[in-house]
Amino acid sequence: MPAPVTIFTARRILTMDPARPEATHVAVRESRILAVGGEAEMADLGPATLDRRFADKVILPGFVEGHSHLHEGAAWRDPYLGFFERRDPEGKVWPGLKDIAAVVARLREVAAEKPEGSITAWGFDPIYFGGRRMKRADLDEVSQTRPVVVTHASGHIMNLNSVAMALAGFDRANDLDGLVRDEAGAPTGEILGPELMGRVRRVVVPDMFSRTLDAGALDRFAKLARQAGVTTATDLVSDMSEATVASYRAATEGADFPLRLVPALAARMFGQDEGIARLEELRPTSTEKLHFKLVKLVVDGSIQGFTARLRWPGYHNGAPNGLWYVAPSELGAIVGAWHRAGALLHIHTNGDEASEVAVEMLERALTAHPRPDHRHTLQHCQMPDPALFRRIKALGLCVNLFANHIFYWGEEHVAQTMGLARAQRMDACGTALRLGIPFGIHSDAPVTPLAPLFTAWCAVMRLTAKGRVLGEGERIEVAEALRAITLGAAYTLKLDHLVGSIEAGKLADFAVLDEDPLAIEPMRLKDVTISATVLGGRVFPVPPTA
Repeated sequence: MPAPVTIFTARRILTMDPARPEATHVAVRESRILAVGGEAEMADLGPATLDRRFADKVILPGFVEGHSHLHEGAAWRDPYLGFFERRDPEGKVWPGLKDIAAVVARLREVAAEKPEGSITAWGFDPIYFGGRRMKRADLDEVSQTRPVVVTHASGHIMNLNSVAMALAGFDRANDLDGLVRDEAGAPTGEILGPELMGRVRRVVVPDMFSRTLDAGALDRFAKLARQAGVTTATDLVSDMSEATVASYRAATEGADFPLRLVPALAARMFGQDEGIARLEELRPTSTEKLHFKLVKLVVDGSIQGFTARLRWPGYHNGAPNGLWYVAPSELGAIVGAWHRAGALLHIHTNGDEASEVAVEMLERALTAHPRPDHRHTLQHCQMPDPALFRRIKALGLCVNLFANHIFYWGEEHVAQTMGLARAQRMDACGTALRLGIPFGIHSDAPVTPLAPLFTAWCAVMRLTAKGRVLGEGERIEVAEALRAITLGAAYTLKLDHLVGSIEAGKLADFAVLDEDPLAIEPMRLKDVTISATVLGGRVFPVPPTA
């Protein structure tokens, strides 16, 4: 006897399938889509249960977050210190902190609530504070006996108090790249880059943003994803340790876990041969809810943290150029080895110099070892000019553009990092679309909130937090932005045969919206609420938020 069939009806179903862009019915059997269409297409399916709970809703493919980090779930164990308000996994909205005094006051509250152990927090971003950077003396006001460690929103910078600095061994005598100093040569308490931050995590606060994801962290991330309509999410830097993989498996094997996960092996955490062997070991163990195929390389830092690598004329305010996380002289061999091993490379390049070097190394690898349908993807890729995008197109690369930057840091990019002319072309969805480059858009959660409809709104409206339109010519239409957060993102992950559109044979993953995003003013796109997600035909209602 065939498995039972459930037919979901909706006011409108936006399929992302150009051959059948709209429907009113979708039939599901054994976690997959059996048929899509209207009553006529449902008539020959035999006995079926008609589910009308979404009859007044609009169904889209489940959103695909092509660049996120599951440690967002771990981050919410600690207080949030960001400039903008933010909703936590339980639905509570935390207010933004508008100056360093407010940040210090919040940390002192935390210290009083937690009288022992280290004090850790995240989401801080001083770029909004008129050039005022946090100093170790600020955090010494929080505690002079306990370590205080604050991670910036970008994830590329930390601030430490004097106790934490001493425990990490950071002092005036150190000759370390990434140790920020004042005019007298004394360390300020600000540190840059993965090497120094890694030392802090190992020596000072080993449980902060732990590389080993526990069940609680995954559950918190899943709650955020469900609120946002996300059914497939990446963990785009993973140590792929036995403990981490065990956590992935335990979560995704649970029927109540509402997400498919796509972790990316962090190449910098492995020797080259060791990393390739680990990926080859894991790939055959993939399941419908857990996919091992991605490898992550990080070439530079963040633009707003002044650690990204920019081409001439460099930073608009004259700041020194940023950091190479992988030296250009070494990148070619690394890219070539992973490419030959058949990996799907996702390469972090924020600044245009980093993007250019990555493109050069990918071109060398593809010339030496042609590989059809490789889908190597430049992540963030915020600053290329049209000529560099044309090279990206010629090589068959994908891009995953960080559209949220336009809202969160657009004004600061105009004033400090890029200047108006370059900032107008940042996160160039319009250019990618015109050139036919496969692209997605993303949040990089926890750098910005996990909210694909907000990300789509950023790509459509290109409004800064102050309401400036930044790059009219790079705007895209709502339908194009919706494709970028569904089938576009799925394509960059080489999962478009399973998710990203509502087509017969694909997995029955949906986002259920209270309004039709194609029937409202584009300005309201970010405000459309998610009623439920559906994963493999199973409905996960979104609980009311606080």
